[in-house]
Amino acid sequence: MQSITIEIRAGAGGDEAAIFALDLYKMYSKYALNQGWEIKKIDSNPIGIGGIKQTTFQIKGEGVFDKLKNEGGVHRVQRVPKTEKNNRIHTSTASVAILQKGEEASVDINPNDLRYDYFCSSGKGGQNVNKRQTAIRITHVPSGEVATSQTQRNLEQNKQTAIAVLKARLLAKAQGKKSDAVKEDRQSQIGTADRSEKIRTYNFPQDRITDHRINKSFHNIEKIMDGKIDKMIKTLQQNLNN
Repeated sequence: MQSITIEIRAGAGGDEAAIFALDLYKMYSKYALNQGWEIKKIDSNPIGIGGIKQTTFQIKGEGVFDKLKNEGGVHRVQRVPKTEKNNRIHTSTASVAILQKGEEASVDINPNDLRYDYFCSSGKGGQNVNKRQTAIRITHVPSGEVATSQTQRNLEQNKQTAIAVLKARLLAKAQGKKSDAVKEDRQSQIGTADRSEKIRTYNFPQDRITDHRINKSFHNIEKIMDGKIDKMIKTLQQNLNN
């Protein structure tokens, strides 16, 4: 059984980037459900127009890391946004980071290096959905890494979830340093979310998704966005030989 943490952040493109980030979250969530995997939402920052600035969630199941490990990077979308009045095609981005959950002994965190901040969980539009301070933000002071959890039922559950995310981030950073391969690091996956850093382009007018790492395209974009990404993932695995 494998477990990963996925972070999706809106990049360049304003509101359309936030809408696309939510579309990616739905795509991976539907794919996970089709695979029979378990999904747990950890944190999300929604915006009023139906998008998200960022979201963090965990997926657990057989082969989850093996299948989704190549999804990390900048995803670019080209389409006419819902907010566009002149029917112009916009280009926006969202970044995806895939973090493999490490074993408890894989990352050693000194409790004295952690700073805890507590707040009330919030729902859509930012309204408080729980008047008690059950949400938590944990900062690893030496590295500056921050993990937030606000979707669990109580403070202790949110604390354990946030620590698990923090460990996954620190593990990814440590692995990147050990191998001296920046591309393996979480920050390299997120990048600056600039349009030029894309690993994949979702072109809605042409009904085409192109993976630039293997120079292959896939059609029936609406079906793919509905979670039918198995063919795309298998083709990527075969061409990357992993």
